[in-house]
Amino acid sequence: MKSAVIIDDIESARKSLKDDIGHYCSNVEIIGEAEGVVTGAKVIREKNPDIIFLDIQMNDGSGFDLLEILPDLNSNVIFTTASDQYAIKAFKFSAIDYLLKPIDPDDLVKAVEKASKDEDSKEKLGILKENFNSPKKLALNTLEKIHIANIQDIVRCESNVNYTMFYFRDNSKILVTKTLKEYDKLLTPQGFLRPHQSHLINLEFVKEFVKLDGGYIVMKDGGKFLYQQERDLK
Repeated sequence: MKSAVIIDDIESARKSLKDDIGHYCSNVEIIGEAEGVVTGAKVIREKNPDIIFLDIQMNDGSGFDLLEILPDLNSNVIFTTASDQYAIKAFKFSAIDYLLKPIDPDDLVKAVEKASKDEDSKEKLGILKENFNSPKKLALNTLEKIHIANIQDIVRCESNVNYTMFYFRDNSKILVTKTLKEYDKLLTPQGFLRPHQSHLINLEFVKEFVKLDGGYIVMKDGGKFLYQQERDLK
């Protein structure tokens, strides 16, 4: 049985989440509630829960303010948020679980299952804080652990069936347990280009574009990639 607290400044939101947890997550016991940063920090110190359901925006501050108060926090955090695209982008780069209000029961169950197994919450929360205004780092899940990568150090990504191989400026590489399509959505707005169905490249590492032979891109590390039309990449 996992213990949990709910921190949200809206009483009806706390009640709704508590009811959903009671109905769909029989392995979770709610041992405390709070309506803000100050009271939330107090209940976390008193209860030391396994999981914290934490609202982002509250009347006396944000969920991040609460985390600053508790730098040695050992609990796993599941954020709850309204539709905030900047926040959601930060969560995805940091591999942090979040629940979008109104909360879907299936998403709740998945988030709880993941939080129950997660051993890298501190590292992920650190990335989230850095990425909240502008993404700088990316959490990469491998079969063994989570790697924290500086986005500017990623040279290119290559599809490997349901996995993705990341290549870095120091010539190291990491096989990550997500598809290239998922990283395409995250990294294209950060200066990356998908010139080919199987490749995603950092434009900072492009050496030249050759128009011959149908067109291909040459990378600074010597890699060459045919340039497909956008319609071929869907």
